[in-house]
Amino acid sequence: MDTSTDLPADAADAAVGITTASVSPTRQAYLRFKQHRAAVVSVFVMAVFILFILLSPVTARYGVNQPIFQATPERPNTFLTPHGAAWFGTDDIGRDMFSRLIYGARVSLLLATFASLIGIAIGIIVGALAGLVGGWLDDIMMRITDIFLSFPFLVSLVVTRAFMGELTWLRPVVGKISSVRFLVFLFAFFGWQVTARLVRSQVVSLKEREFVEAARAVGASRRHLIVRHFLPNSVGPLLVSLSFSIVGVISGEATLALFGFGPELSDGTSLGLLVGDARQHVIGGRWWLVLFPCAVLLVITLAVSFIGDGLRDATDPKASQGRA
Repeated sequence: MDTSTDLPADAADAAVGITTASVSPTRQAYLRFKQHRAAVVSVFVMAVFILFILLSPVTARYGVNQPIFQATPERPNTFLTPHGAAWFGTDDIGRDMFSRLIYGARVSLLLATFASLIGIAIGIIVGALAGLVGGWLDDIMMRITDIFLSFPFLVSLVVTRAFMGELTWLRPVVGKISSVRFLVFLFAFFGWQVTARLVRSQVVSLKEREFVEAARAVGASRRHLIVRHFLPNSVGPLLVSLSFSIVGVISGEATLALFGFGPELSDGTSLGLLVGDARQHVIGGRWWLVLFPCAVLLVITLAVSFIGDGLRDATDPKASQGRA
């Protein structure tokens, strides 16, 4: 006897395993992100790093330039291997590597975040204007973007760094060539091109859609279209671009420091500087001064990269299905 006809429509669907409850796009993206195990683990890893950085007065056992104890001829404090007083060992003047890694990661993450946000903002402006206006403005902006993308990234950084450092009239804005502020502007200067192309493609694909035509019909301005329609529909790709931009800045800062072009911090350090200093300790056999900075750099870059992969799968399910 079939009793399903006596049940409400929702109950009948549930009885045969069919769910008709609507799920918002944000909820769908969240559920897809949860399926990316590496991205979920990476979120927890980065949360731990950020917690250690925010609580650095507690988590850092010593000051950034503080020796673990006062050295004496009988009790030196330099180049000590990992032990109870210094979990990651000490450097050439007795400073605790564990504490310096916390402070260094803070500087590098702040540098990468600010540089990436500025680069994303520039890319949004360039891409939105190019896609929305079109015509000759689109051609000029995209050709400029192509010129930036055609040069090797690291070579461009080094050459532009030397060139901008000689422009004294820029120093009130970008700071000295060895400052963190200078590096923020330097990486932002080379960090907007991918976002500009991404936003332009989104705007071109959306500007002929019905809801955009309806907004134009009621007199919506270009600014309204960008803020209310184009950017909300580009949030997912922009988050992915932001995550990979952060990875690029952290890796780029470490590479510059490796060649001696990192920031000069009298009262601190950065992850790139610690990795750059590691090169002189490889031959000396001081493995802890090489292993721990490189390991932290690797973990952070991998974690942010996995988060970017998870965001890409969450916001673009077709891409994840194509890789499956």
